[in-house]
Amino acid sequence: MDSEMSEEREGCGHNPPQSEEISLGRASELITALISSTYCVRSFPLKWQLIRGKLEQLHSGLLAAADRGDSTNNSELMELLKAMTSTLKEAQVLANKSSDESYGGGKLLLKSDLEILSSKVEVQFTILSDMYVSGAAAHSLAIILSKPEVGASREDMKIYLRDLISRLKIRDSQMRIRALCALNDVLHEDEKYARIMAVEMSDGVSLLVKLLEQGETGVQEEAAEGISVIAGFESSRGALVVAGVIAQLIRVLETTGSQLARARAARALKKLTENSENAWSVSAQGGVSTLLKICSDAHSSGELIRSACDILKSLSSVDEIKRFMVEEGAVSVFVKLSGSKEESSKIKAIEFLTILASDDDMKHEVVNQEVVGSLVQVLDPSSAHTSKARQVALRAIESLCFSSPSSMNQLLSSGFLDRVLLLLRNGEICIQESALNAVSRLCGLSETSKKVMGDAGFMPELVKLLEAKSFQVREVAAEALCGMMSIQRNRRRFIQEDQNVNRILQLLDPEEEKPVAKKFLLSAVLSLTDNDGVRRKIIASGCMKYLQKLAETDVTDAKKIVKKLSGNRFRSILTRIWSS
Repeated sequence: MDSEMSEEREGCGHNPPQSEEISLGRASELITALISSTYCVRSFPLKWQLIRGKLEQLHSGLLAAADRGDSTNNSELMELLKAMTSTLKEAQVLANKSSDESYGGGKLLLKSDLEILSSKVEVQFTILSDMYVSGAAAHSLAIILSKPEVGASREDMKIYLRDLISRLKIRDSQMRIRALCALNDVLHEDEKYARIMAVEMSDGVSLLVKLLEQGETGVQEEAAEGISVIAGFESSRGALVVAGVIAQLIRVLETTGSQLARARAARALKKLTENSENAWSVSAQGGVSTLLKICSDAHSSGELIRSACDILKSLSSVDEIKRFMVEEGAVSVFVKLSGSKEESSKIKAIEFLTILASDDDMKHEVVNQEVVGSLVQVLDPSSAHTSKARQVALRAIESLCFSSPSSMNQLLSSGFLDRVLLLLRNGEICIQESALNAVSRLCGLSETSKKVMGDAGFMPELVKLLEAKSFQVREVAAEALCGMMSIQRNRRRFIQEDQNVNRILQLLDPEEEKPVAKKFLLSAVLSLTDNDGVRRKIIASGCMKYLQKLAETDVTDAKKIVKKLSGNRFRSILTRIWSS
């Protein structure tokens, strides 16, 4: 030991600063050699992998200290370096033993020594980090250590997170931002980091929440991003709530600062409110008014508005909060937003209005604000709206208008039927199905609606849809057509086209490639048999055998049809047909 100290003094010319720099360099060399040795070990390779990760972090810190010129009088650092040097030499001996195939020592003793070594390295790294946090060591120690490789042990992850947290405690914005960026990187990469932060590190989450209060834009943005990622895991949300994150997120939303910070804060709050237990906390902190203000602010970004809509949607699951929203003017806010040029915001607004319309009193208020016309406009096939927007608009129309005569009158006078008919003819499959469902439901509302639909030309389109690829579409089309047949005017119009009756009869064939629910077709045919011409057409079509088979299986409507066709007037015709 004396010879080593003598050599160092000779090399440094008895200059304390140079001696310290050599000590830093010497420790760095020892670590480099030791890390290289760990790749050759044969005993306890996994334990050495853990130790190697800790050594690499320690090495990064020492290199940063060596770059600092004003650390020459740092006695604490010198004491730490002496302890490190001793530990590293011990570690090299253990690495050699672990690499020697002829090593005959007890493995239990070697394992115990390695555990002690691992603890020593971790303690020394922690001391080095704490020295920096307290200002005792150089700021350059704040460089971010290399993140653990994919599949690293949980212990390696914790060490890395502890290092990042220590850097977040430094009162230097740029260094905090660098540490936050590194933290967000691993949080996005592996959800284990989020669990460790929330469950195993008591100060990790609370520190992020405190950083939301910082005035520095970059710090607030990155802290909000980290919280948003952690909030994405249900097991971690409780720790965030306990740390007071909801109040801080709302404060960020209330500011007129960075749109990115506000958008990230809203994203985090959206995840937290997926749990209805947090709804009251958001409301108690003034969150409802803040979110409505965002939705009504023309300067809010699209992402911020969408997240605010989603949060309000979650909060509305609590009836008392939903009523408070209405009192705060939610209806007028979302009626206005439903006319937004940005389609994603328009969709969110329409969906929220649909939720409010589940209450009959609110339904009346929404309709009175002339939202129906804008919803019908979305259905215009010549407009630039997507199928998703049209589906959402159709659902809203059903919810708002189909249960009130006055609303129905307003809807029918707005050009709704013309728009829906065009969608049935030319719409994409998904919107065609949505339009068909609306038509089917409309058919069951009133005699007036059936008459108006018959006049508008819906029956030919429904007949075409009886041959659609989807069985569900064929069934809904058959049900709607059956409903329309209850109106005599519609029946007269229907039988004017020969192919209409013929196609329905053909679909009664049990071997038809595209079967349709027979109950609706039979009901339609039964209503048509009041007409003599239809009865003759049925007899002449050769489809009587299908009806006869159905009647033999006790299908009520089939038996009724056969009975009508077997009356005195048609018996001779039937006899001739069946005997031929």
